[in-house]
Amino acid sequence: MSTRRITMTPGARRVLSAASRLFYERGIHAVGVDLIASEAGVTKKTLYDRFGSKEQIVVEYLADRDERWRAFLAEHLDRTEPRSVERVLAVFDASQAWTTDNSPKGCSMVKAHAEISDPAHPAYALITGQKEWMLTLFTDLVRDIVPDRPDEPARTLMLLHEGALIAHGLGVFPDPIGHARRQARELLEGAVTDGSRTAR
Repeated sequence: MSTRRITMTPGARRVLSAASRLFYERGIHAVGVDLIASEAGVTKKTLYDRFGSKEQIVVEYLADRDERWRAFLAEHLDRTEPRSVERVLAVFDASQAWTTDNSPKGCSMVKAHAEISDPAHPAYALITGQKEWMLTLFTDLVRDIVPDRPDEPARTLMLLHEGALIAHGLGVFPDPIGHARRQARELLEGAVTDGSRTAR
């Protein structure tokens, strides 16, 4: 199921910019359209004319972050050697850089899911779809270096990655993404070694 998107006018972009900052900092439910309109310097009528509903603003907020993250990640992956452990670890490197600049309080999708648990909400499929995409990405990257059995290592990598993002947002201990990256390297190098033994 595709998620409906709107065409961005300059006024809509101002609304989205204000909403994105407010939703991430304060939470989706805590932020009303009056505050978004005020922060964006537009009337509430303009906001509804552009988006139709607060739900659509939430969709645009999450979709925009997802698109920017995927482009950011692609740049990191493009700088690595294909079919290598380092290429998989580049996902963790990208997350480290991304969280520093964009997500000091943790993953926006995880934060949004804590508030949006109804599958009927138009943003729900976008949230879960983003995490499904990440699992597919890990699976594809692992398959390049462990062709015969990528699923289990990919799921473990996903757990390491997502757990690190949550620990980062909560400030549980220093450098959780770096810790997860080191664990990921051990996992991958072990999987590659096991695969080489099996192939003999």
